[in-house]
Amino acid sequence: MHPVIQRSFGGLNRSYYVRNFLFGLIFPAMIYFVLSHGKGPAPFGVVAFVTCFSVLNTFLYPYSRFVYESIVDYIVGRNVFLVNAIMMLFVKIMTMLICWYLAVLIAPVGLAYLLFRNRHGAAA
Repeated sequence: MHPVIQRSFGGLNRSYYVRNFLFGLIFPAMIYFVLSHGKGPAPFGVVAFVTCFSVLNTFLYPYSRFVYESIVDYIVGRNVFLVNAIMMLFVKIMTMLICWYLAVLIAPVGLAYLLFRNRHGAAA
C-alpha cells in the first residue's frame, strides 16, 4: 500500500474506526428504510445517488467523527458536564448525523491531519 494512503487512511486505531463505522451504518439504514417504504419505487437516479452518497459517507464517517471529537476534546478538555440524559442523547445523535452527512467535507481535514501526524511521528 502506498505510504501516503497508509499514513492517512490507516492512521486511526482499528477499533475506533470499526466502532464509528458501525455507528455510521445507522443513517444509511434509515435512508433505505424510508426509500423502501414509500408510495412507489424511487427513480433509479435517486437510488444510485443515495447509494453512492451513503457508501462514501459511511466509509469517511470515522474520520469526520475523529475531527469533531478532536475539536471538542481541545475545547472542553477534561471538564465534565452534568446534563439531562435525554438532551445528551439528542445532541449526540444530531452531531453523529451532521458528521455523517458532511463526512465528504469534514473527513479530508482529519485525513490531512493523520497524514501530517503520522509522517512526522515516523520521523521522530
